[in-house]
Amino acid sequence: MAEAVYLHPLTLVSGPQAVEGDAVRLGGSMAYAREFAVVLRRDGAVADRIVCTASGMEAALNRLPDTVTQDAAAQWSNLKKTRPPLQLGARTIRLDQPQIMGILNVTPDSFSDGGQHDDATAGRAHAAAMLEAGAAIVDIGGESTRPGAAATFEDEEIRRVVPAVEYCATMGAAISVDTRRAGVIDAALTAGAHMANDVSALRYDPRSIELVAARGCPVVLMHAPGAGEDLHAGAQYDDVVSEVFDFLKAARARAIAAGVSEDRIILDPGIGFGKSLAENLALINALPLFHALGSPILLGASRKRMVGALSAEEPADQRLAGSIALAVKGMDAGVHLLRVHDVADTVQARNVWRGLRDAGLTDFSQLAPL
Repeated sequence: MAEAVYLHPLTLVSGPQAVEGDAVRLGGSMAYAREFAVVLRRDGAVADRIVCTASGMEAALNRLPDTVTQDAAAQWSNLKKTRPPLQLGARTIRLDQPQIMGILNVTPDSFSDGGQHDDATAGRAHAAAMLEAGAAIVDIGGESTRPGAAATFEDEEIRRVVPAVEYCATMGAAISVDTRRAGVIDAALTAGAHMANDVSALRYDPRSIELVAARGCPVVLMHAPGAGEDLHAGAQYDDVVSEVFDFLKAARARAIAAGVSEDRIILDPGIGFGKSLAENLALINALPLFHALGSPILLGASRKRMVGALSAEEPADQRLAGSIALAVKGMDAGVHLLRVHDVADTVQARNVWRGLRDAGLTDFSQLAPL
């Protein structure tokens, strides 16, 4: 009989003062939760569900079976734990507000902007525009991971990525490399990149996990059902939220056991990778849960097909409004990093969101007597 526990933040509030202090700051972000569901699953099915506020959490945890009490206590601690900033070269990326990661695809076939920035002049101009617009990190990718995309040979991916890393480094950018190949990670780090964004969670290339540990760089571990060439393969879920949570928990533990520092791990639920529209929506609605894993959260939903599926099947380059809606949903959930194509628009949305959040945190009028 397998038992597992999940601490779902339910009710998000503007700040602790709105509920007389009975709220928790999620992962050091600007999101606060008051009510939580402590969900016990047994053999994959929900066996118990306790709803409580922050002040009632200790009593709720005491009702759980001994098999899950230690994990539940760790999740409760993780929900409240502040995430340290990322040190990417000379740049310090604070995670106490949402930060924007701008996408630079130097590929001929990416789903949204393939062929637009693989020329060095165009790529350099795009990177400079994203940095000027407020991108905290530039994420450089040399392989399309859209469904049905052909695999890219490692040498070809290096040939695409390294020049882009070099020209972004001359701009003083914080640079991430979006790849699942150890050779590409190594070449990019040597050329001036600072972190790895692995869509296979360090599973595709057996060399990657030891390389990342040895180089000491931050790494994004993303959920995808496929471990081989097709990242979208083998997708079958009974409960997508708990299964993605379990996958990321295991991926995080595996990386730590291999020598990757705990404070250098970032987790991504992998929106759009081997998931239906309903499953993507369930994950986005459950984003606050992932703070219980203890690492910063990255959300990559920009221009994904789910936007078109929920609207009028607009092509990828006409999904800005829907992408902003998903980004704001992520901000409300306390996501630390937003990986986006449209940096200037998302930064503007973030800044307005931040103004509203600051006002909510400093507005004590709601506590005045009626």
